Amino acid sequence: MSYAIIRNANYKKDNLAGLYKHNERKNTNYSNKDINKNNSINNYSIKHCSTTYTNAIKKLQQENDLKGRLIKTTNIACEFIITSDKDFFEKIGQEETKRYFQTAYNFVANYKNLGEKYILSAKVHMDESTPHLHLVFVPVVHTKDKKGNSIEKIACSEYWKGKDSYKQLQDNFYKYIVDNGFNLERGQSKKIEHLSTEKLKQITNYDNIKYELEYEQIQPIHTKNTDLIVQQNHDLVKYTNKLKVQLAKSYTAIENIENLQNENIYLKNEIEELKRENYKLKNYIEKTFEVVKNLFNFPIDRFKRLVNNFIKYFET
Repeated sequence: MSYAIIRNANYKKDNLAGLYKHNERKNTNYSNKDINKNNSINNYSIKHCSTTYTNAIKKLQQENDLKGRLIKTTNIACEFIITSDKDFFEKIGQEETKRYFQTAYNFVANYKNLGEKYILSAKVHMDESTPHLHLVFVPVVHTKDKKGNSIEKIACSEYWKGKDSYKQLQDNFYKYIVDNGFNLERGQSKKIEHLSTEKLKQITNYDNIKYELEYEQIQPIHTKNTDLIVQQNHDLVKYTNKLKVQLAKSYTAIENIENLQNENIYLKNEIEELKRENYKLKNYIEKTFEVVKNLFNFPIDRFKRLVNNFIKYFET
């Protein structure tokens, strides 16, 4: 059975030039050997961007009075890569393949009330082993300012608010695709919702996505120790930044970075949840000490020492 696949990557201003060149096939040479430039004539746009992504965003800001504090580290654009596997596209044929990508485009335009005008570009690549759609959009949210006035602002973190945001994306995308007559399965459901690059390659023959850094691995976290999670999260951020340097040299590493970014978001949410649980637990323990003190007239300091000794006994 084939899968309905949608993946996301977020981009800062400095990354947009390379993304534009890759999607619009503006480069002369490509390190990705899967690209057959003779077939690039078959690539087509569902929505064409007549200028660079950076200029297009500036124009949108001016025309729509978009709010948002945009600095160098701000994610100002997102890219969906939408596809399935090679067998699926060969089975449904050329016209249904076009309808599949048009349906996916319609889904994105309406998802979270985005609006088609905030889609910068939607380019279908037919010159690689598996057809796929690169859809680049500005993560605009419709909200209110401090005075209660309705505004639109660029806010990637708010667009992807909540640790289940990617799960919700895939759930909604799968339902939309199936409701429009495509017989596909939903991608595998995990805490980190997106499939790994290696798994994606197995499903789609998506050979245009390669690992440039294959030997450094972030080990999964199997602990609820907050300090350790914070440290590993810090290491993950450093590793992500290292990958971003590689991204500037070769955009074929994009999926690897996107996976790490998603893990980073998930870990941050996990840390916040642990902090909240820790705070509640401390309050509960303090209240328990007060109850014991009042009920039994038992010195609270002595009771705390007994509890600590009891815990140390079971830790040894």
